[in-house]
Amino acid sequence: MRKLGMDKLGRKSVNDFRRSEKMPIVVVLDNIRSMHNVGSVFRTADAFLVRGIYLCGYTPQPPHRDIHKTALGATETVDWRHFATTADAIRELKAQGFTVLAVEQTEGSARLTELGKTWTGPVAVVFGNEVSGVDNSALALCDGSVEIPQWGMKHSLNVSIAAGIVLWELVRREAGAEQFNF
Repeated sequence: MRKLGMDKLGRKSVNDFRRSEKMPIVVVLDNIRSMHNVGSVFRTADAFLVRGIYLCGYTPQPPHRDIHKTALGATETVDWRHFATTADAIRELKAQGFTVLAVEQTEGSARLTELGKTWTGPVAVVFGNEVSGVDNSALALCDGSVEIPQWGMKHSLNVSIAAGIVLWELVRREAGAEQFNF
């Protein structure tokens, strides 16, 4: 077995990426503290052709070397916007027809493994602060919440890891299983 070289991976150029049809998914980052987490979410969003990222509150914004360190150029491909508050971002997304789901452990949250495509149109997923989660004022505006099943003691994941898990599941459901037959 040999690793595939970059020439065999079918990587898109920046221009090809920008012209590609995107998944109808927007990531909302609610007051994320770590630039490395922000960069990691950009890189994951690029991998899954996510429509964009909304950076809210004090979430760090590109350009910054610590974001670039983990994004590895994804800040040049993934569209992003900054909002003063997460509530402002959610209101705009809802006005555009998005279903907005918080990734949070709440009363009545759906388990990610049980989340059927119960919405029509595009979806936005809100990921909260590394310590306090999704802000209550933002949570109140969401159409629902989804949580990643966990069985250990901590019952929490790093925000960039949670984003990878949730985005994979949403993209898998959006694209259909036939896209993922290796």
